[in-house]
Amino acid sequence: MRIGVIGTGAIGGTIAALLDRVGHLVEVTARGEQLAAIRADGLRLDGAWGTHTAHPDVAETLQTRPELAFVCTKAQDAAAAIEANRALLDGIPVVIVQNGLAGLREAQALLPDSDCVGALALYAASFLSPGRVSVTTPANTYLGAGDGPPPPAAVEAARILDAAMPAQAIDNFTGAQWTKLIVNQINALPAITGLSAQEVIGDRRLRPILTASLQEATRVGYARGVRYGSIQGLDDRLLRIVARAPRWAAQAVPLLMKRRMGATPNPGSTLQSIRRGQLTEIDYLNGAVVDEARAAGVEAPINAAITGLVHEVEQNGFLTPDQVAERMRPLLG
Repeated sequence: MRIGVIGTGAIGGTIAALLDRVGHLVEVTARGEQLAAIRADGLRLDGAWGTHTAHPDVAETLQTRPELAFVCTKAQDAAAAIEANRALLDGIPVVIVQNGLAGLREAQALLPDSDCVGALALYAASFLSPGRVSVTTPANTYLGAGDGPPPPAAVEAARILDAAMPAQAIDNFTGAQWTKLIVNQINALPAITGLSAQEVIGDRRLRPILTASLQEATRVGYARGVRYGSIQGLDDRLLRIVARAPRWAAQAVPLLMKRRMGATPNPGSTLQSIRRGQLTEIDYLNGAVVDEARAAGVEAPINAAITGLVHEVEQNGFLTPDQVAERMRPLLG
C-alpha cells in the first residue's frame, strides 16, 4: 500500500520505518536537517522493536497521492501541515497521531471529504539525531473517533498498522484521549527541569507537583462530563478514586507510570522539543486542561502555572527541582 507519513519526528519516524519494514511503499515529509539526513542515509530505527533503516521518498510535502496517510506533527504544526498537503489528502483516510484533544476535530474541519480518525501512540520514542529514532518503551497505538464504536476507517487503519507495530481500534476514543492527556501530565516537569520522566517521578520534591496537576486535570475531565477510556492501567473507575484521594495516596499513579516506563530514560516529547530549541506543544497538554476548565466554569491553577513554567524555560533555560518546588508551593496548599 502507498502510505504517506507527514512529520518524521520520534512518533512519525517510528511509524514510517516500521511500515516500510513490512513492505509498504512509504513516503514521508520532513524539513531541514531531518530531510537532508533521510534523503542521504535513510531513516534509521532502533530500540525496543528492533533495528531497521528505511529509504523512503522524502520532501517537505507529499509528492504523490497516498492510499492512507498519518499526520504525526506536533499539535501546533498540524493545521499548517494539513493545509500544505490538502490536495493529496482530500478524500483519503487520514490518521491524526497527536497529543491533546483538538487535533482530530481540526483535521475533520480541514478535510471534510476525508475519513479522519485519531490515534494515540502510547509507546515512547526519542529523536536521537537527524535521521535516527529509537523506541525506548514499547506499547500499543489506539485508533478511533468520538465516544462510540470505532468507525470503519479506524478499524482498517488499525489492521494495517498492527502488522507493523501493536495497534487496535477502540470504543470511546474521546475518553481515551482524555486518559492520554492524564498520562501526558508527566511531560511538563521533565521539560522544566531537564530530568527524565523516571527521575521526575522519583524526586520527592517533584512527584507531589505532578500528582497535584494530574488530580486537577482528572477533576476537570469529570467537570466536562468525560467518561475516561482504559489505557496504560488507568480507567474511569480508578481515575474517579484518584480525583478524590488525598495527594499522598494519589502518588501511586505516577509510581505506576514509572514502573511501566522501564529503565531506559524517557525524556518525553516536550523535553525533546526543548533540547532541539523548538517551541513545545504544552498549550495542547497542560494548557488544554486550562482551556477545558474554563469551558466547564472551573479553574485549573496548577496546570496554568506549569504551562507558564514551560514557556519560561523555552526562553530562559531549565529550572532546578528546588526552584520548581518553591514556585509551585503556594498552589499546593
